[in-house]
Amino acid sequence: RRLGQEWIPVEKTWRLNEKHYGALQGLDKSETAARYGEAQVLAWRRSYDTAPAPLEADDPRHPRFDLRYAAVPPVLLPATESLRDTAARTIPYWSSIVFPELMHHDALLVVAHGNSLRSIVKEVKGLSDSEIVGINIPTAAPYVLEFDDRLRLVRDYYPGDPDEIAARAAAVAAQGKAAPGTERNDA
Repeated sequence: RRLGQEWIPVEKTWRLNEKHYGALQGLDKSETAARYGEAQVLAWRRSYDTAPAPLEADDPRHPRFDLRYAAVPPVLLPATESLRDTAARTIPYWSSIVFPELMHHDALLVVAHGNSLRSIVKEVKGLSDSEIVGINIPTAAPYVLEFDDRLRLVRDYYPGDPDEIAARAAAVAAQGKAAPGTERNDA
């Protein structure tokens, strides 16, 4: 509205929502790291195929109790997700809806959460399961993917100050760290 471009279509989908953290859903990341250890939290947050314990079906945090998911068939609702599971819902949307639109438009804006975007970046860039662990997408930082006329990725980058982008990515990576003095002690 502020830009005077209300005519631009907006499509919303649950398929671009953040990864579901199961039994960890809604918990403070630093407290979770203090309880389970930073290595375990890193695996849950960044690995490709490790998911936290699922929510029970009667847990009020389960998506079946969220009105935003009312139109989604219950069998599709996650009780927990790994990045692989997140990709199972984001990549079909990317491939069948977003990507074909690039044939008709010079630019599209996709707004999603970090792990949803990480799953798409993994697919588009052909990253391995181990490479995706080190990818931290800065919150609210535009990430540009440029494609050629055959829709092959030719360039990807963050516009803006590289030092600021790096600091913001580091802040995302640090979210899984325990607060000083609260580290888990298994000794």
